[in-house]
Amino acid sequence: MRKERPEELVERPSKSQMKREMIELQALGKKIIDMPAGQRAKFPLSDDMLAAIDECGRIRSHEGLRRHMQYVGKLMRKEDLEAINAVFQSMEQQSIRRDASFQRLERWRDRLIEDDEAFVIFVEDYPEVDRQALRQLIRNSRAERDAGKQPNSAKKLFRLLRAELDL
Repeated sequence: MRKERPEELVERPSKSQMKREMIELQALGKKIIDMPAGQRAKFPLSDDMLAAIDECGRIRSHEGLRRHMQYVGKLMRKEDLEAINAVFQSMEQQSIRRDASFQRLERWRDRLIEDDEAFVIFVEDYPEVDRQALRQLIRNSRAERDAGKQPNSAKKLFRLLRAELDL
């Protein structure tokens, strides 16, 4: 009878666990491939991975693309996944901050259109704003709203606020 060594007691991942991990790596690779080149450049990827990403654009066959994605998953095993996930988290945080800024601008725009007091508060908080342009856009936005027209002036007001608040 053979005696088991301590290194043999360590369990290997099951075949299904390995397959799940491979599918996750393929999905991560697909997520990177689907990004615009500017965002993709932020990731610390190896030359082999960059070549595989470029190759994806040239593959037209469905089966060929499926096999290539398996290759991408294999290459992803060699990549620095922690650094890649850190870039994804950074992008997500940036997106959250941008969304919050836009929501803040939308609230200001809506307040300015609905409430005359909001104009006074806004001008106190941001004294360098072009008051005449702001008043005109607020007045036009109210008129468009009351007439049931497209909110073109409200969009211009949003752009003015975004420029004023540097968002």
